[in-house]
Amino acid sequence: MSGRCHAVVPAAGVGTRMGSDIPKQYLRFDGVTLLEHSVNALLRDPRIESVTVAVSENDTHADTLPLFADPRVQRVTGGAQRADSVLAGLRAVPGDPDDWVLVHDAARPGLPEADLARLIDQVLASQVGGILAEAIVDTVKYVGDSGLVEHTLDRSRLWCAQTPQMFRLGELGAALEGALAQGLPVTDEASAMEHAGLPVQLVPGSPANFKVTAPDDLALAAWYLAWKEEQQ
Repeated sequence: MSGRCHAVVPAAGVGTRMGSDIPKQYLRFDGVTLLEHSVNALLRDPRIESVTVAVSENDTHADTLPLFADPRVQRVTGGAQRADSVLAGLRAVPGDPDDWVLVHDAARPGLPEADLARLIDQVLASQVGGILAEAIVDTVKYVGDSGLVEHTLDRSRLWCAQTPQMFRLGELGAALEGALAQGLPVTDEASAMEHAGLPVQLVPGSPANFKVTAPDDLALAAWYLAWKEEQQ
């Protein structure tokens, strides 16, 4: 079975919750865009042979980035929803169906090298697709329509999904196409694999790999990156 690895980064969204005039993946800190931070985090592992970035049809920002001068990085046109952009990226990956593909959010700039290496190592060793995830440590309440707490969930079985999410290129493409054709909810790649009845393993991640969603998250992302540099 193939051990080759590629990556896809869906970056066609607009990030309305950031309240910015430009899509959040193009916001900058330390002089570099979120997208560049996220893609460069993937490229630090030499096992990733290519990164395909799916941008919107009317994107006017990608052309300004030196990122796309890297021969390992290519750009395709994404779609209206995340799953559409991921599918567009998968179809452009320069690989075979048995190759592995890691789908990573454009707004997760703090992916640690150790977490990425652990995910790739564990998936290749077991030959079972998997995702980075973080165990929930807070008490979690289930709230009903009335806004009142109905019960407390067992947090020992609850994890927050992160990215990258790593699966066989052919299996992930088929799973996404099948889920979309059936109108099933696809909030991440793992959910499509679950709908297809395929196994998904969890690989422990870290808080540094959070998704930038609100304006204050930029400062937190910058802090994590500065902290990582101090540890090296």
